[in-house]
Amino acid sequence: MIKQIVILWAVSQSLAYAGISIPEQIKVPVGNEPVLSAHAKGDQIYQCSLSNGVYSWQIQAPDAQLFDEHGQIIGKHYSGPVWEYKEGSRVQGKIVARADVAPGSAITWLLVEVVGHKGNSVFSKTRFINRINTIGGLPPETGCDGNHLGQEKRVGYSADYVFYQPG
Repeated sequence: MIKQIVILWAVSQSLAYAGISIPEQIKVPVGNEPVLSAHAKGDQIYQCSLSNGVYSWQIQAPDAQLFDEHGQIIGKHYSGPVWEYKEGSRVQGKIVARADVAPGSAITWLLVEVVGHKGNSVFSKTRFINRINTIGGLPPETGCDGNHLGQEKRVGYSADYVFYQPG
C-alpha cells in the first residue's frame, strides 16, 4: 500500500512539470515515465585547479537536500553523483547530455543515466534523471590563481530533479 501511495504521489508530482519544455538534447528516451520529482537546494562545490597552465574552478560535487512539494526533506544529493531517498535507497548516475538554458546565470540542465542502484524502493527501477529549472550554481568568476590552488568554494544553487523508470 505504501509503495502505491508513493507512486501515485510521484505521478502527481510529474504533472507539476507538464508545462516545462524539456530541450530535445536532454529528453528521456521514449518508454520511460516520471515517477518522482524533487526540488533540490544546496551548493555546488568547486575547487581551484591548474590544467594546461590555466587556473580555473572545477566542479567537485553537489551537496543538496531534496524536498517534496510540501517542503519536507525526502533525501539528499551528493558526490557521485548520487541521489539518496530518505529511507536509504539511492541511485548513482552519469551525465549523458546537457542543455545550457540560462547561460551566465545558472548551471546547465541535464540528462543523467542511472548506472547504479542500492535498495528496493522508489529508486529501484529508476533509469534516467533530468535536472531542470536550475538557479545559480555557476563556478566563481574570480579568485582562482596560484595562491588559491586546491581551495574549495561553495556556490548556492537550486534545481528540480525528475526521476524516470520504464513505463
